[in-house]
Amino acid sequence: MKLIVCKFGGSSLADGNNISRVADILRADPARRFAVVSAPGKRFSNDIKVTDLLYECYRSAAQTGSCAASFSAIRRRFTSIVEELGITSFDIEAVLDETEREIGLKKSADFTASRGEYLNARIIAAKLGWEFVDAKDVIFFKENGAFDEEKSYPLIAERLSSCQNAVIPGFYGTDAHGNIKTFSRGGSDISGSIVARAVNAELYENWTDVSGFLACDPRIVNNPEKIEVISFKELRELSYMGANVLHADSIFPVRKGDIPIKIKNTFRPEDAGTLILPSKKYKKHGKTVTGIAGKKDFTVLYLEKSMMNSEIGFARKVLSILEQDGISFEHMPSGIDTLSLVIESKYLTDGVLDRLIGQISEAVHPDYIRVLENIALVATVGHGMAASVGTSARLFKALSDAGINVRMIDQGSSELNIIVGIDNDDYEKCLRAVYYEFFLKGKRKKAEAE
Repeated sequence: MKLIVCKFGGSSLADGNNISRVADILRADPARRFAVVSAPGKRFSNDIKVTDLLYECYRSAAQTGSCAASFSAIRRRFTSIVEELGITSFDIEAVLDETEREIGLKKSADFTASRGEYLNARIIAAKLGWEFVDAKDVIFFKENGAFDEEKSYPLIAERLSSCQNAVIPGFYGTDAHGNIKTFSRGGSDISGSIVARAVNAELYENWTDVSGFLACDPRIVNNPEKIEVISFKELRELSYMGANVLHADSIFPVRKGDIPIKIKNTFRPEDAGTLILPSKKYKKHGKTVTGIAGKKDFTVLYLEKSMMNSEIGFARKVLSILEQDGISFEHMPSGIDTLSLVIESKYLTDGVLDRLIGQISEAVHPDYIRVLENIALVATVGHGMAASVGTSARLFKALSDAGINVRMIDQGSSELNIIVGIDNDDYEKCLRAVYYEFFLKGKRKKAEAE
């Protein structure tokens, strides 16, 4: 029998009405046996997410020893959900009392934040009549904070093998000392992917409030095309560069297991969504470019030194300085006598940039260091680029015609993407120019020919 693991995001579970819709989706296909759920999200634009309310509870408990006042909003939210769902067999008040007591005792940010997923999973399990499996019993972290896959996967597989259906809270697990530990914000996507990998699911469905990935940001490009099929590699590039339908780190567990992902819309379940396939199952769709995405606010450190190529250990010395300061770099374009480091500007505030320049100057004695600030990166991504002659020419002509000055170019040997560095002020114009060139220009020519 086919096995599908489903993950539902906070917007899909914001209130009782939405949860009823989710219950109908799960019941519609018997293959949907396991559901990983987030905490309730916003019900309306100026609403507050449950996770944010819980962080306020933590602050109150840590500062005053009690979270009674701030927890009242949590209590109202979850009792309202239970009432909307009409669940009479589930004593939500007793569970909330225990949760409030534990928050006050533990005074742990991770424990407190995790209670949104915990409470929602308990409620959804009661609504469906499915088994509740607490993530703390099956998902574990190592001493260094990394996910412990060697311990977790067998435990998840063993525990769920005895369940016909189960609801598992996302976002958290147990650390090496037996305490609750959370993933980063948005980490329920990671939890869902981990569960799918552990049970060797045939499909991982990630349900959200959009009908899949779009070829470009709809806030910048009007009505961009929907991506029907995409590879894991393309998705990784687009997610990293700001296409945030799916948490970027959630790709890795299912990618290792060659498990396809389907992005689906909870509010339009009839929509096809976007299918994300492993490389071995992916077939090129005939398009040159799959999608365009980007991010603003980078700083580029440009180093120049004669005979750099013959100086053994030059790059290592520079990168070791970043490592010592706990700074990661995004890209490292280089020439025979030049090396550039592209770093998110948020890591270089409060004197860090000046200190970094001083450390690099002392370590490798470059002839010249130049700093470019307020740089945006735009990635044009697609497997079809490698086989299409003139892709780069089309891209750079489009930017030239739009009056955009390219400050940096980075293209990997895989030819999966071309990344350009431009001024922040040209970011939106750049996205529109590239989208028009690869998605609209061909359609216009075809229409004119017809």
